[in-house]
Amino acid sequence: MQQTDRHPAYVRLAESGELAERAKALYSFFRSCQLCPRRCGINRLKGETGVCGATSRVKVASAHPHFGEETPLVGRHGSGTIFFSHCNLLCAYCQNWQISHGGDGALLSDEGLGRIMLRLQELGCHNINLVTPTHYAPNIVQALRSAAALGLRIPLVYNCGGYEPLEVLEMLDGIVDIYLADFKYTDPAMAETYSRGARDYPEVAAAAIAEMRRQVGDLTIGENGVALRGLMIRHLMLPNNIAGTDQFVRFVAEKLAPSTFVNLMSQYRPEHEALQRPELRRRVTSQEYSRAVNWAREAGLANASSQT
Repeated sequence: MQQTDRHPAYVRLAESGELAERAKALYSFFRSCQLCPRRCGINRLKGETGVCGATSRVKVASAHPHFGEETPLVGRHGSGTIFFSHCNLLCAYCQNWQISHGGDGALLSDEGLGRIMLRLQELGCHNINLVTPTHYAPNIVQALRSAAALGLRIPLVYNCGGYEPLEVLEMLDGIVDIYLADFKYTDPAMAETYSRGARDYPEVAAAAIAEMRRQVGDLTIGENGVALRGLMIRHLMLPNNIAGTDQFVRFVAEKLAPSTFVNLMSQYRPEHEALQRPELRRRVTSQEYSRAVNWAREAGLANASSQT
């Protein structure tokens, strides 16, 4: 669906003062951390760390215009990606493991994060793309407050792993314009094996993505061909159908909508711990990818992309 350009969702909340209230409420989650479904319960305000390894101070690995994202995000000038350090999933095959597992990056103030958002807008980026934001949701909303007051007016993309608690997503309602969520596994045993014991991942991700769709609906495209609002789902295919791609496409078609934007990704390559796991030690074959595309077609997905 196409519509004319407009202000992003968070501007109204910033002007009304609601964004400040949301930031304050989210910061309270740090005292006994409940920002992801692991619910570590540690006090990040005192520097304690849980599974993800992050404290209450935001850490950023890099920030720049990115042209390797989905076409509706990139446009002519790129997606303004901010790669956050640490992760709540810690997948065995992570291709950015130095950032997610190792925590490489620089510590920033929330105001410093806001300045990065403004710089990306000044560079002409079409959106602010928050990569692995879950464990820094309070910092992001606080940064958004300062950036919006100084003129930030491009859409906010919440580029997450899908492992999100509903109570946090509900607090992001009206803040996030575009949800770009992974759906990694349909089998709890696979999630437990390859994402540091997150056996509840399929159930949590299904509920989280349904909430995202309730908030923003199907993908909406502006006159310049760039996304303004809506849900996008990524599914990284793994060798031997470990990710459960056949069940994933049926879930989207039956529980969400056949019109949902889906990117079936075939660029998996063995990295990090995958090199020690025989079942993960190869790329997805062309036959496996063709089979996945056929599954999507048979499920009736009308907006499935085969972008790699």
